Amino acid sequence: MATSLRSLTATALRQARTSKPTTSKPLSKPGHLTTPPPTTSTRPFSAAAALAAPATPSPTPKSAAKILLEDADTGFGFARHNPVPAKPRSRGVTEIRGPYYTVMGPRYLSDVLETMGAHVDGVKFAGGSFSLFPEAPLRQLIDLAHAGGAYVSTGGWIEHVLASSGGDVGGAVDKYLARCKDLGFDVVELSTGFLSLPPDDWVRLAERVQGAGLKPKPELGIQFGAGGDTEAAELESIGTSDPGKVINMAKRFVEDAGVERVMIESEGITENVKAWRTDVIQSILKELPLEKVMFEAADPSVFNWYIREFGVDVNLFVDHSQIVQLAGLRAGIWGKSDTFGKITTFRP
Repeated sequence: MATSLRSLTATALRQARTSKPTTSKPLSKPGHLTTPPPTTSTRPFSAAAALAAPATPSPTPKSAAKILLEDADTGFGFARHNPVPAKPRSRGVTEIRGPYYTVMGPRYLSDVLETMGAHVDGVKFAGGSFSLFPEAPLRQLIDLAHAGGAYVSTGGWIEHVLASSGGDVGGAVDKYLARCKDLGFDVVELSTGFLSLPPDDWVRLAERVQGAGLKPKPELGIQFGAGGDTEAAELESIGTSDPGKVINMAKRFVEDAGVERVMIESEGITENVKAWRTDVIQSILKELPLEKVMFEAADPSVFNWYIREFGVDVNLFVDHSQIVQLAGLRAGIWGKSDTFGKITTFRP
């Protein structure tokens, strides 16, 4: 996740349109939970019920409007392109990074979703960035994402909760999940890039998330120490795990725990390496269906390679500043020298 960003500047934020902030409703303090509270309904990972969430009086992104590329009457529908599947979708899913390397406020996110909402399936608050927000603007961002038909995911902050909770780890995890649920999160990322966690405990944690009415998104990788800003030389000295460990764990999550999708961490595979470990990617997709995997690919060269190798249906996580470039690549209307005019589909 330490990929350098190339395109977002402060100018874009200054040019964002203005809107009135919302006032959030008061929140009661969650009590100590030993058993996840029962729930009657949840927002699916794929954002199917996002628009049913209670709305705050915040700007509503007009993501439902037909994009010009698919308007045959008054737009550019005459130009050859790959159609954009309707949301919610299980393939060709794009999750974007929200606040982390740069600030993201409601005006900027509203601009992203009003213009590119058709191409955004999920918004992730990387790391523990959401804990640094005042509650009102955090709720406003979450409501905006839901209004744009996107699910909202935490980052891998569960690692901090597990490592710093003292003796009552179960109680701390339950409080964390209850708070995330109340704030409106749909998905909780389960990372262990900095921790050694037994496989059975990791699966048990995913089940705990499900019991709290949220969707677990385990993040797996071959590089210990991944997910932060660790220097490449230090990561190289630590070494990497056998790809078979990742595959076996992913299959347990998908087949045994019923997890909808796992995230594959880029570090050690396409990030902070001397040569890309494409063999790891190929091995993962030999054992798992394409729709059950999402790859971190927050670098144009990386997501260009994924689309070239696996087509438009591969699920990818990118930075919010890269959504236009990725959407153009999926549509087959733009690309690099090895993908321009070559990304096609056959869906009569």
